[in-house]
Amino acid sequence: MASARGSCRVARAIESVISLSRLTDASSGLPPNSSVGNGSESSRPAWGPRCLDCLEGATGAGAALALRALIACAYLVLCAVGLVGNVLVLVLVRSQQRRRPSLLNCFLLNLAATDLQFVLTLPFWAADTVRDFSWPFGGAMCKVVLTLTVLNMYASSFFLSAMSVARYCAVVGALRPSRRGAPPAACVCGFLWAAAVLATAPTTLFATAVWVGGEPLCLLRFPDRGPDWLALYHLQKIAVAFVLPLATLGTCSLLLLRFLRRRRASWSSGVRPRRRSRVTRALACVLLAFLLCWLPNQALTLWGVLIKLDAIPWDRAYFLAQAYLFPVSICLAHANSCLNPLLYCLLRRDFRQGLREMCGRAKGTPNLRPGSEGRAPASTLSNNQA
Repeated sequence: MASARGSCRVARAIESVISLSRLTDASSGLPPNSSVGNGSESSRPAWGPRCLDCLEGATGAGAALALRALIACAYLVLCAVGLVGNVLVLVLVRSQQRRRPSLLNCFLLNLAATDLQFVLTLPFWAADTVRDFSWPFGGAMCKVVLTLTVLNMYASSFFLSAMSVARYCAVVGALRPSRRGAPPAACVCGFLWAAAVLATAPTTLFATAVWVGGEPLCLLRFPDRGPDWLALYHLQKIAVAFVLPLATLGTCSLLLLRFLRRRRASWSSGVRPRRRSRVTRALACVLLAFLLCWLPNQALTLWGVLIKLDAIPWDRAYFLAQAYLFPVSICLAHANSCLNPLLYCLLRRDFRQGLREMCGRAKGTPNLRPGSEGRAPASTLSNNQA
């Protein structure tokens, strides 16, 4: 019992450093103005060493281990789904981009690339989670993995925003006279990557592995003096990686729906209304997926920032919310990188058609779609001759 209470004091000391500096317990050994764990998800503030094992009367060590194992398994499942989904997106979009280049497809390629490199970090976070957030991979890997994780958070948000703008321009441009002078796709993508790297710079500078209470932790260690770096870090995350993309997605969706509604009067019945319905469903799915995946995590992050700034008092409800709700919010936020391929490819008819063709070639069956009778035998003959 004494050991459990001692562990609980360590966990609460870690929590206090992150959320309320006036409660810091020097016996914890955690450096002040530091943030434990995965920096893209509010750094898992309540998940210090053995914190779930020591929640008084809430759970035992076995339940805590089961919860950590469940979260680790969720990371591995997300990794597998994300690998398959994003690789398919890269293959299909690259093939389509060669035939018919477009700015939207260029953004989609970059989004799939950043999501793909992100899902490769999930096995590291799975191992970190199942070991009760004891980081076994060393300081260099801590910096690399944490940097890639946060880079994906910003890059995916920026490319999602750019895709919503590009989709609006594509639909409006298809129904209006074309205008020249659009910036090259490479320049726009380069600017977005540069902005994501700049936003990730604090993570790259301050990510490190530190031994605390005999356990190595992968954390963000900010300078002790100066402004409240940790609060500024999380405020930047909320504003740049959530509020700005959400406002862009919502604004573009509303503008596009208003534009389609105004054009409806001049459309003939049949094709145009069906197109409007497809666009409306796609916009709703993209916006809802981003909101549902990121809102819980960002809300808990904002709660911690308000406590850090003494705007609201710290209480046990916050500690329990961080311990139990925060892992769910992390999984939801990670799942967004796996949902992107489904949302932006499976909702588009041309990508579904390309996926069917790819599966048909993998099975060795000819393409039997109308109008393809002449092409399939020619392709088969060419392969036989080769």
